[in-house]
Amino acid sequence: MPIRLHKNARTTPAVRQAIQASTLSERALAQKHGISRTTVRKWKHRSSVEDASHRPHTLRTTLTPAQEAIVVYLRQALLLPLDDLLAVTREFLNPAVSRSGLDRCLRRHGVASLKTLLPPTEKAKVKPFKAYEPGFLHLDVKYLPAIDGEPRRYLFVAIDRATRWVYVALKPNRTALSAKDFLKAVIQAAPFRIQKCLTDNGSEFTDRFLTRTRQPSGTHEFDRLCTEQGIEHRLIPPGRPQTNGLVERFNGRIEEVLQTHHFDSTADLDTTLHRYVELYNHHIPQKALGHLTPIQALKNWQLSHPHLFRKKVYDLAGLDTYGQVFCYRDKPYPE
Repeated sequence: MPIRLHKNARTTPAVRQAIQASTLSERALAQKHGISRTTVRKWKHRSSVEDASHRPHTLRTTLTPAQEAIVVYLRQALLLPLDDLLAVTREFLNPAVSRSGLDRCLRRHGVASLKTLLPPTEKAKVKPFKAYEPGFLHLDVKYLPAIDGEPRRYLFVAIDRATRWVYVALKPNRTALSAKDFLKAVIQAAPFRIQKCLTDNGSEFTDRFLTRTRQPSGTHEFDRLCTEQGIEHRLIPPGRPQTNGLVERFNGRIEEVLQTHHFDSTADLDTTLHRYVELYNHHIPQKALGHLTPIQALKNWQLSHPHLFRKKVYDLAGLDTYGQVFCYRDKPYPE
């Protein structure tokens, strides 16, 4: 029978049993086994030779038991990803909960993995992302915190599926015109040709739920621009936000930045977010990219598939392993 034994234990079950059966003094037993008198006293008063649980008797949690029950129910009923569940929890239950604290709550209740919550028929449908070339963008909108005396801003985010390259812009609203202007800016900034974009079913991206057939009419401002630019606009299935999980996970990173900074103005907020995006694109290696940064991944793609690009990919000023000066230019990439 296996015995529960702590990895840093100074005594074995046999030594503990000998201590319990011995008639020697605590001092003598401590000298004999090379342990402290406190350890001898502890095992003298125990009948078992197993280590007790090291879990604290009282957990210091931000969520109350009732709030934890609601969180677990939302996780099981709606199958919300961690970042989406965090946003809902902060908005409606407890604004002080942290991402790590929420994750520990889900682990305690056995609902940390979405795969284990899916019905057997749904588990078979979950597949990893198909390998795509640069040019498939995930788009989303994130609410930004309101700053005293200034109107709320919205962060439009675009991330490339193949290279994790990110582009963001702050907008005063989340209308169709704002989404259209954002896509125009992404087309101008992206070094590759955009072929597809994936969005949720928000009114800024589609009129899908405003038509009788529940299908996009094609007259939405965002759809018109996609048609003009030869971009295929795809929509996630209703009730399946995890389909757009790539950009949702990046929004989780943005949320961590928002929680750890104090902003005096919208300009300060804008500067901080753009600095983080620059850091993300140029300096943070991605495990999914083989521990390359998004810019390094773009450069590798350009070397192997130059026909996909309309500009040369450049990084920060200075020399690199390819012997180029790095920055984004508006000059079209030579065919």
